[in-house]
Amino acid sequence: MSESSGYVVFFFPQALEALGEAIKPYLQDGPAGPHVACHEIDTGGAFIEMTLQGRAPDGHGVELELMVPSNMVRMIVSAHSDNDFGFYNRNRPSQAMLEPGLPPAQAPAPGIVPDKPAA
Repeated sequence: MSESSGYVVFFFPQALEALGEAIKPYLQDGPAGPHVACHEIDTGGAFIEMTLQGRAPDGHGVELELMVPSNMVRMIVSAHSDNDFGFYNRNRPSQAMLEPGLPPAQAPAPGIVPDKPAA
């Protein structure tokens, strides 16, 4: 995502299949899989409403609103960069935490592939 803030929305594979060609212009590929990068998001109803910033063919900026049923969304990641606020230590690498108060998650050893949940 090129913007400094926003949200990344991941979908269930069945949702991507059901949405078909209609969702493809909005999808981006990444290491975590296909996703939609959006500027704003509203999760307060039966639909997840995503606001995307784009460009019209003539070059003018446009704001698009994409709405999908909430049961199609697998995960939403906040991608805000507030690194200069508070007591942030730039020299310390960030570590993923499972839950606040629990120790950081450890990456699997090289060559070990985590188990995938059974379908």
